[in-house]
Amino acid sequence: MSTVFVIILAVLLDLWLGEPRQWHPLAGFGRLASAIERRLHGGATGDNVVRGGWALLIALLPFVLLAWLLTLNATLALLAEVLLLYLAIGGSSLAQHGRAVAEALARDDLPLARQRVGWMVSRDSGQLDSEGVARSTVESLLENGNDALFGALFWFLLLGAPGVVMYRLANTLDAMWGYRTERYRQFGWAAAKFDDLLNWPPARLTALAYALSGDTARAWRCWRSQGHRTDSPNGGVVMAAGAGALGLQLGGPTAYHGVMTDKPLLGEGPPARGQDIYRAIRLVQRALLIWLVVITVVGVLVG
Repeated sequence: MSTVFVIILAVLLDLWLGEPRQWHPLAGFGRLASAIERRLHGGATGDNVVRGGWALLIALLPFVLLAWLLTLNATLALLAEVLLLYLAIGGSSLAQHGRAVAEALARDDLPLARQRVGWMVSRDSGQLDSEGVARSTVESLLENGNDALFGALFWFLLLGAPGVVMYRLANTLDAMWGYRTERYRQFGWAAAKFDDLLNWPPARLTALAYALSGDTARAWRCWRSQGHRTDSPNGGVVMAAGAGALGLQLGGPTAYHGVMTDKPLLGEGPPARGQDIYRAIRLVQRALLIWLVVITVVGVLVG
């Protein structure tokens, strides 16, 4: 039951306080990761896969060990677990970013909407039309629902504070190094593959929760027929189920770092519009409620 208590308290803190506006540990970790990259990146050499693997270990291990040590102290354990899980989940912040884009679209302020969606996605947002902004936002909400919320909850349930720290920092490194550009294709390989491995179980549980939170039959059909279409073994599963649950079609031409990529179409229905951003936020919130109910019931039964 203590695990259930920690999870509920951390989620309530996230709803109440949101993401720390200053001095967020993940921002500091990002600066550290950049310094590690500058030190270990060997340029366009063949040993960059090895260097990237060392960079991953150097960035992760000290913080995972620190989280483990904190949980050994009976006095600090509960406080440390609540704080670390609260800092790892970002459901409130994700919803706030989504609403900010939707509000800009509702005011027909496309430049502002492009700027705000640029805070959520790694794709080039400067030339997106209103439909492209809405689609990008919905895709980000669905995918980051797994990355910033459900994945963290899963690894906390499995391995406690060290697990959630490992997951969230690995996810951050993938967001920094996991690109298929000339610089990161080799150096970021280990970070990308490790993140794929960590996300495989929670992504499918997230897809299931999305399916149960919307049009279940359509979500299941899209998941089964489309989830394998993306390069990511997890992103396609999450977004296909989420798009099906919402009755929307996502994907299509998308620019990353100046290069146009034709992303596979996922889901069924019309393209996303501004008002669908609110629907996507509610879908993630309903999925979170399902997770919390299941976690609580299982905790009561086994506790």
